[in-house]
Amino acid sequence: MRSITSTSRKNTLRAAALVASAAMVVVGVQSGSATAKTDRENGAQALALSAGQRSAALKSAQTEAGSTAAKIGLGGKEKLVVRDVIKDADGTVHTRYERTYEGLPVLGGDLVVHETKSGSRSVDKATDANISVPTTTPSLAPSAAKKSALSASAEEKNAKTDSQAPRKVVWAASGKPVLAYETVVTGVQKDGTPSKLHVITDASTGKKLFQREAIETGTGTSTYSGNVPLTTTKTGSGFQLEDGARGGHKTYDLNQGTSGTGSLYTNSTDTWGGGRQTAGVDAHYGAAVTWDFYKNVLGRTGIKNDGKAAYSRVHYGDNYVNAFWDDECFCMTYGDGENNSHPLTSLDVAAHEMSHGVTSATAGLNYSGESGGLNEATSDIFGTAAEFYANNGTDKGDYLIGEAIDINGDGTPLRYMDKPSKDGASKDYWSSSLGNIDVHYSSGPANHFFYLLSEGSGTKTINGVTYNSPTYDNSKLAGIGRDKATKIWYKALTTYFTSTTNYKAARAGTLKATADLYGATSAEYKAVAATWTAINVK
Repeated sequence: MRSITSTSRKNTLRAAALVASAAMVVVGVQSGSATAKTDRENGAQALALSAGQRSAALKSAQTEAGSTAAKIGLGGKEKLVVRDVIKDADGTVHTRYERTYEGLPVLGGDLVVHETKSGSRSVDKATDANISVPTTTPSLAPSAAKKSALSASAEEKNAKTDSQAPRKVVWAASGKPVLAYETVVTGVQKDGTPSKLHVITDASTGKKLFQREAIETGTGTSTYSGNVPLTTTKTGSGFQLEDGARGGHKTYDLNQGTSGTGSLYTNSTDTWGGGRQTAGVDAHYGAAVTWDFYKNVLGRTGIKNDGKAAYSRVHYGDNYVNAFWDDECFCMTYGDGENNSHPLTSLDVAAHEMSHGVTSATAGLNYSGESGGLNEATSDIFGTAAEFYANNGTDKGDYLIGEAIDINGDGTPLRYMDKPSKDGASKDYWSSSLGNIDVHYSSGPANHFFYLLSEGSGTKTINGVTYNSPTYDNSKLAGIGRDKATKIWYKALTTYFTSTTNYKAARAGTLKATADLYGATSAEYKAVAATWTAINVK
């Protein structure tokens, strides 16, 4: 478990016992140790298939698709195209298919065939309608369908639109199946969100039958970041905080509970915020920004780089003054702060927590001693970089950690990267005793390194915040820019750091990473070496 604050900080002492006990509750319940699963439940567990096993299962299912189509009673003009295969521990196989009619995709014709080990079979279909159309020759020209689709996109006030060539389909998702065109219009929505508008046009009458935005988005008013875009999922009765564009990340309300997932946030409209929703908006937005930061800046898709999302839980406990990452549940959890009135869901905190997961999935820096300080610093570094990446006008990027959540009650941040000792406990420079202090404070020199490497020493003002960063050896540093500093730290973390990396090894690792990225004789390499010296790591 990784938290944003030190439990030794004076104003959070009263929360320390809750932190410890809650951690045990979360891990115990979610790991399954509290409740034994029944044999039936175990049998229904999907088997983990390797890439090769999954490929073989798909190939086998496609080979047998013709036979399967006949067995489930499809017509002679219909064929099945395998999309997925899931095998349960008890031998049941669930095969998901798309359907074609005379070679045309049948939209709304997908189905799942379930076959038990004994051979009994059942089918779940998207439609029970008989798939048949009088002709597959359209009377409407493709250009007319394209014009109709572009018009539909214009009505949505999308900008920078472009259309793919319409494709012939059979529309079976509603009513009697008809021959139609599907046209995808790409563009930009009013709020700057990408648009992929799918428009279905009757190929005989030209009537628009259906349209859908593939990029499902909403908006929400957050506590710290103002009005922000949200990617949500539409349901039959409204919307829910599930981000299908980013691995399916979900945001839950624990309702002051300390175990389980609580309730998935839902809303009748796609406009969020106010009351208990606001913390959920912050967490959902923070997770999306962090995903995009890692993907767009560092080329990493998801915390484990497997395209899968974690999830977020807000409103944890009662007066819980902390936030944490837990590898067991693969999730972020946020308390509501003093008097349950100040949720710890600011953007840099969200990115900080998710970055603990990245560290766990890569170097696995031990959470104690110097490696623990580097672990904490890594989350501060990427949390800061994500905050700058977001370019949010309400919560501007800065080198202050947790400045928005006011956990100290006096408007000061948790940590300062330009001069870590300003918090009263963190260290500015390395010393032989560094590994003996709390990891939230031994992170100081690495945070200082990142600031100096990014911005240089001395006094300067960035986004309205004034910094004055000193050096151990009184050297003057110019900095190489935050983008390069971020990439160097990430490459070192994922390529050279290990679980036991200390500050001396971190210096070696970042120099290797810099040599890889920019060359061993580059200005960047010299800057990295000089910056480590400037925090007394030689």
